[in-house]
This record gives sequence, structure tokens and C-alpha cells, in this order.
Amino acid sequence: MSFGSHDSLVGVFFLISFLSVLPAILIMFTSFTRIVIVLSFMRQAIGGQQIPPNPVIIGLSIFLTLFIMSPTINAVTANAVNPYLEKQINVQQALQKAAPPVKSFMLRQTRKEDLALFVKIARQEQLADTAVKTPEDLPLRVIVPAFVISELKTAFEIGFLIYLPFLVIDMVVSSILLSMGMMMLPPSLISLPFKLLLFVLVDGWNLVTGSIIRSFH
Repeated sequence: MSFGSHDSLVGVFFLISFLSVLPAILIMFTSFTRIVIVLSFMRQAIGGQQIPPNPVIIGLSIFLTLFIMSPTINAVTANAVNPYLEKQINVQQALQKAAPPVKSFMLRQTRKEDLALFVKIARQEQLADTAVKTPEDLPLRVIVPAFVISELKTAFEIGFLIYLPFLVIDMVVSSILLSMGMMMLPPSLISLPFKLLLFVLVDGWNLVTGSIIRSFH
């Protein structure tokens, strides 16, 4: 087997390996988690069940993730991917150069309390260097779980704020139906058109999408 064909096989192996872990990278290393949870909360608050459907929620979340992560992706491409493809560095060096931009993004979105929790546990289990001086020096196995639970907290906070106006509509409709003696009529059936009207009047998609993007800055 020639050297060139060996390099091709190694490249194909790494490509297949990367594709297999791509979903985990998308969920754990990017803004995808916060976005998809907030959009799911919004759908539940409106009460549309499967409207918008899951493919729309997932698709919009992916493209918003690419938009938000574009500076990080550009940095990783310039510092790690392109030099590796041009055979200027090996795989290990490429991973080392790709880590700082990703860590920088995650640390900006990670709460200090969450990061401190995993640093404390890692040091107790001797999984992290006790001589670490800055958060950027921490390994990804410490930063990633702290980032994820911070994203979950932030997503739930945004989801709560989205729920409030729709909850008020549900309460008003339920009170009106109860006062009119229409206890057998589902309140959600009556409140749904009013929720949709409110969402359209305030330009809900623009408002929610803009709020999600600004929450990362």
C-alpha cells in the first residue's frame, strides 16, 4: 500500500469518526441546546401541539446555531482545519488549536457557580490539574458539563418569560368561560386563536429570534 493511499484511508477514518460524533458536538459544544429548548417552550406556550412541527424547530435551531457560532467556526477553520488540510499540522496539533475558540465561546455563556461546581468535583476526583490559573486552562471535560447546565438554566429562564403572556390569556379565557357556565368547553380551544393573534401582532418570531441571538452577546 502506498503512502498516499494510507493517508487517504486515515482521512476517511477521521471523517467517519467526526460524522458519528457530530450530533453530540452540535448539542454539547454550541448554542443549539438553548435555542431548541426556547423554541420548544414557545410552541408549548402557544398550545399548538405540533405547530410548528419538529422539523421546522430543529431546522431553525440548526441555522440559528450556525449564525451564532460563525465567529467561533471561522476561528477554528482558520487556526486548525485549514492548516491540517494543507498538511502543516497533524491531528493532535489541530485539536489543540481548535480548542481555545470553542472554550472561549462556552466560558462566556457559563455561570461561575456551574463552572466552580465541576472544577471542585474534578479536583476531588483528580480529573483536573490543581495548578490551573485561568478558566481557559481547564480541560473540556470540565467546561462542557458546566456549559450545558448553564445553557439549560438560561433556556428555562427565557422559556418562563415567554410563557407569562400566554398564561395570562389562558387564565382570562378560563375565568370568562367559568363565569358563563361553559365548564365543559376546553379553554385551550378558545384561547388558541387569541394567542396566535397576540403572537402575530407583536411580531413574535422576530422578537423571540432576536432575543435568543442577543442572549449570547
